[in-house]
Amino acid sequence: MRSEFLPFAPPMIGEEEIDEVVSTLRSGWITTGQRAQQFESDFRDYVGAPASLAVNSATSAMHIALAALGIGEGDAVVSTTMTFASSIHVIEHQRARPVLVDVEPDTLNIDPEQIEDAIRRHPEVKAILPVHLYGHPAEMDAVYDIAHRHGVAVIEDAAHSLPATYRGRKIGAPREGFDQPNLVAFSFYATKNLTTGEGGMLTGPQELIDSARVWSLHGMSRDAYKRYTSDGSWRYDVVLPGFKYNMPDLQAAIGLHQLKRLEQMQRRREAIVAQYDEALGQLPELETPVARSGVKSAWHIYLLRLRLDRLKIDRAAFIEELRARNIGSSVHFIPIHEHSYYRDRYQLRPEQFPVAQREFERMLSLPLSAAHTDQDVADVIEAVTAIVTTNRT
Repeated sequence: MRSEFLPFAPPMIGEEEIDEVVSTLRSGWITTGQRAQQFESDFRDYVGAPASLAVNSATSAMHIALAALGIGEGDAVVSTTMTFASSIHVIEHQRARPVLVDVEPDTLNIDPEQIEDAIRRHPEVKAILPVHLYGHPAEMDAVYDIAHRHGVAVIEDAAHSLPATYRGRKIGAPREGFDQPNLVAFSFYATKNLTTGEGGMLTGPQELIDSARVWSLHGMSRDAYKRYTSDGSWRYDVVLPGFKYNMPDLQAAIGLHQLKRLEQMQRRREAIVAQYDEALGQLPELETPVARSGVKSAWHIYLLRLRLDRLKIDRAAFIEELRARNIGSSVHFIPIHEHSYYRDRYQLRPEQFPVAQREFERMLSLPLSAAHTDQDVADVIEAVTAIVTTNRT
């Protein structure tokens, strides 16, 4: 057994990131400036997006996406119950109504058939908000086709999905021929495949990103870099009741070098996934993650599902057994319909979401980070195998 606790998802920070942060501190400019602009440009080119905007979280990115699209009171947005609460909070913040649907049983991504039905039942729907859960892209061809037929926008929650691809196209790149507004929100939280500590990025058409940029900084017509540098002017106007969502150069400094090493870090994640699959896939008490054809997952989360009918313990006890062996784990996620605010406000019941409810009760997430060593992975496999072996029915 390990002598020290294994964190669930530690960041992988190199000397390049540290040196860039120090250089930023010494530059005298630490808020949004040249480094944030460079990070936006590099990220845009990496995913193949028309335009990009660096912000302080994926939550912020989704919020200003809704604002830029003019979605507000009296409107509705279709999304999934199997996500973190922030995906749905932003709809509430805009005083729109979230219309939640169930998920597909293999990937746990939003079920396109239920999106179609939800739009028929709610003509006030103005957008679909799919979540690329665990790094595996949602079935976007179906989502785009539904959005096209009903004339609604698509806002993708891509917090887990950098650098995933769907049918040869990176998440964040536009789908050829899609004629509705499409914005994509990424997260750079501490546990993400690319981190800036906190942070996010919004990608999409130039005109929508331009609008989102104004929303992201108090609705001002000029940011600080345009006001306080030698070429700037003190004069500005407030044209919208905006928010404070900009990414400072201190965060962008980390992101610049994380992006350069992203492919290397991703290969490490894939190697860890392969080790988990090989060892844990042999245990009939466990169900390992899927990857559909035509998809390259970002493997942000390694989701393990317990076949509880073959075990003498439940998910909570399994997690406690891992903790007793100094292995960190988590659960992604408690479905939205389980949270009291949404359950009570919209009279949501578990039987409305049978797939999400069933899978939630047997899922847990294993440690997965490019910073994990082969010994770390071996320790996880040993611990999981021992727990299963001891608790077989």
